[in-house]
Amino acid sequence: MSSKNRNNLFFSGVVVLTIANLLVKVIGLLYKIPLHNLLGDEGMGYFNSAYRIYTAFYLVSTGGLPIAVSIMVSRARAQGNRNEVKAIFKSAVSLFMFIGAGGTAIMALGSNGFAALMGNEPANICILAIAPTLFFICICSAIRGYFQGYQYMVPTAISEVLESLGKFILGIIFATYAINKGYHLSVVAAYALLGLTLGVFVGTAYIVIHRLLFKTDEFDTEFTEVSDAKARSASKIIKALFVIAIPISVSSSVMSVADAIDSVVIQRTLQSIGYTKDVATALFGNYSTLAVSMYNMPTVLIYPISASIVPYVSSALAENDREKANSVMTSSLKIASLIAIPSALGLSVLSKPILNLLFSKKESVEMAAPLLSVLAIAVFFVGMLSVTNAILQANNFERLPIISMVVGAFVKIGSTFLLMRTSLEMYGAPLGTVLCYMTIAVLNFMFIAKKVGLIPDFREVFLKPFIAAVPCALSAMGAYFIFDGFHEKLATLIAICVAVVVYLIAVLLFKVITKDEIMMIPKGNKVYSLLNKLKLM
Repeated sequence: MSSKNRNNLFFSGVVVLTIANLLVKVIGLLYKIPLHNLLGDEGMGYFNSAYRIYTAFYLVSTGGLPIAVSIMVSRARAQGNRNEVKAIFKSAVSLFMFIGAGGTAIMALGSNGFAALMGNEPANICILAIAPTLFFICICSAIRGYFQGYQYMVPTAISEVLESLGKFILGIIFATYAINKGYHLSVVAAYALLGLTLGVFVGTAYIVIHRLLFKTDEFDTEFTEVSDAKARSASKIIKALFVIAIPISVSSSVMSVADAIDSVVIQRTLQSIGYTKDVATALFGNYSTLAVSMYNMPTVLIYPISASIVPYVSSALAENDREKANSVMTSSLKIASLIAIPSALGLSVLSKPILNLLFSKKESVEMAAPLLSVLAIAVFFVGMLSVTNAILQANNFERLPIISMVVGAFVKIGSTFLLMRTSLEMYGAPLGTVLCYMTIAVLNFMFIAKKVGLIPDFREVFLKPFIAAVPCALSAMGAYFIFDGFHEKLATLIAICVAVVVYLIAVLLFKVITKDEIMMIPKGNKVYSLLNKLKLM
């Protein structure tokens, strides 16, 4: 397959997942706004406590397996071994079903213990409500990994959107019902989580049906060589999956486990410095629902890059095309910088206006906004972590991210614990997160330089995007202050629009993106032709 077709396939996958993830995040915000209004800070504390336990179990159970499936499928396809591809799929689905059932059982049976460990005993019913989600998401993850091995991102994208819509619609309906019944806030949160469980079931049902209707011949024509080699046995395939997946799972789950521990540290530290349990739960609910939710928004644009890198680079390396692998890795880092840097600066300077735009409770926004201003800086480092992890995994260095993630986890927990006991109090939590991800990103870049031999051009990949992002942030602040006197929410929307326009102009004027990079995207020749006519290239 030609380099142009490979690039178009890569960037098409990025575009599809980006659109889907944007929809998922928008739906997620639309979900949390009325949910926060229904539950308040305390109720969201119960909700988020259970969700963090679920996330930890999910990443421990399947964190690396979907990636491992995509790597093995992409390699087998590049070698023309279609029998191996079929065997990988069957083995992966069986394995994921077993893991999902076991994880669901552990969460359900241990719900009381997990809630007590977090110092949030009423959240046990919330953990019970979300436990079945693990079984469904495991099956869904196996099939997503299979499709990603084909660099076919549409099923993954649609299933994610269906999950979010189900969570949004059913979660709000169930929570409203529980409120009207006069149930305790922990029970209302459990009803909302039950909606999430059913939403994931809908997404899983869709992707299962899509796999049954999937025609592999339409995709395998890109590889002209077909091997008649026999597939390995199920036991050997599962062993190979674990060899790849365990390091990825460990590195992925480290931060989720660290987040779960961090939530315990935050709530218990608040109690130790004089806050009551209810107030500590409310403070944590405010921070995790408003500040953390907004801070996670920009990563929706970076995750698709990471998801697309692994099968693409794995396939290129299987065909000994190192030049193409290095090209896409460097381009991915630059794209991530172009997204993460302005997002971090913009979110930091407009934290309060953005939260006011989305959340109606002024007191909650006043508490969360300064925390978000600090936390937003971590957006850049999270973006770099996501892409550098994918680069290391695609180059068969799956174990190295474990080291950086473990070190980062200790930095996160330790710094949060120490900083919150100073006069910083709640500010210690976002500062700990910034220090954590900065540590991980630096270590990952060191590993990539030493093991992969890839040293990105600092000026092109980081400095130019930063220079373009500075006027973007300044224009956002200026536009907001100019129009704030007329209408606060309208001023925020205008400020965001102005920032986007200024950033796009700055990117083109400072020649942050080259002609070759534009030509790599789908319809790149038409995009370049238009920019050239406008005298912007």
